[in-house]
Amino acid sequence: MNKRDFIVQDLLSKIYQQDFKDQKLPNQRKMAEMYQVSRYTIQEAIKLLEEIGIIKTVQGSGMYVQNHYQMSPLIFNTLTRTPYDRIASKVLYLDKHRSTPEEAQIFQLSDPEDIWTFERVRIVDFKIEQIEKSKLPVSLFPDLNEQILEGSIQEYVQDRGYVISHFITSYSPAVLSKSQADLLMCKKNTPAMKIENRCLLKDGKVYEYSELIAIDYACTYITPFNKKSHQSRKASD
Repeated sequence: MNKRDFIVQDLLSKIYQQDFKDQKLPNQRKMAEMYQVSRYTIQEAIKLLEEIGIIKTVQGSGMYVQNHYQMSPLIFNTLTRTPYDRIASKVLYLDKHRSTPEEAQIFQLSDPEDIWTFERVRIVDFKIEQIEKSKLPVSLFPDLNEQILEGSIQEYVQDRGYVISHFITSYSPAVLSKSQADLLMCKKNTPAMKIENRCLLKDGKVYEYSELIAIDYACTYITPFNKKSHQSRKASD
């Protein structure tokens, strides 16, 4: 772990332990002394925490922990910590086809229906970071097009009047195929992360299923300890 990421993790730990009086962080000079690093490294760590909304800087006053993050669980990753104005998408294709049995299972379809399938790359600061393949039911999103896919799917779903509930995400190691390596401009068989998402609406319907391939992927969780879950796992030993 590099120095910047160590500082980010350590500050998150201290934030959730409520170590900062009045939720105010020490100034950059003090933090540079505390971690024995340059002020530039501190600035990079602070910038990351600001980007994901953990802290805010008040001109002339200092750096403060955002109230709504003080006691909340948190997850952020390489892409979600980046502001939207630094993320772009390029659509590689958009197709429509009749649902397969597997897709019918995913989207809880009683009869075959049309399914959108698309592939796009996610670009952060002009560098391709992820390859995304996704499926959505045409019945929910009949007007989907490539222009919409260049923006935020979540924004589009909400604009259509749907209420997003939660995401079920799984992570597994992968290696890049030749076509994936060509898109990401690296070598074939480069280690990568495969991320599978099922995105659910408030009524329980799955509105999107996606598979993403990412390189240089990092993810941080902060989750409360679940005593009941711990005890049930002990009982099954």
